[in-house]
Amino acid sequence: MALSAQFVIPLPWTPVPITGQTFVVLLTGALLGSRLGALAMIAYLIEGASGLPFFRAGSGGAAYLFASPTTGYLLSYPAAAFVVGLLAERGWDKRFLTAAAAMMIGSIIILFSGWAWLARFVGATGAWQAGVAPFIIGDLVKIALAAAVLPSGWAIVRKASHRMD
Repeated sequence: MALSAQFVIPLPWTPVPITGQTFVVLLTGALLGSRLGALAMIAYLIEGASGLPFFRAGSGGAAYLFASPTTGYLLSYPAAAFVVGLLAERGWDKRFLTAAAAMMIGSIIILFSGWAWLARFVGATGAWQAGVAPFIIGDLVKIALAAAVLPSGWAIVRKASHRMD
């Protein structure tokens, strides 16, 4: 997760960049399930809040987590991973379209949370223009990629669990 935050594409019209984090949140939920997926995201947030350089562009610290333009997105990661994981536990991860649908729901959770945080400062329309609209196409691409690589992820998880036996 920390590595995905370092892949940053800044957008000149918004303080929110494109990162690989959404991809990892969705895939983590699908692969680890609701409980472990959410716990992995909580651990990431705690590590970053403690000062480790795990957030965007090597940022870290509680101030970044709780007072940056990306706060709403970051704080939604456990919920998004939980919901995607819950749907995966119910079999939504077995086919590309249902996996993509589960990940779409997770992405909506992230975008809504980011929008709600930004709306406190720039209003609903400004938050839509700066925090949701620029990311819709990219999120659709991330969802398609995550759903496509999910079978490979399952193979890695199975191999790792066999080694632990």
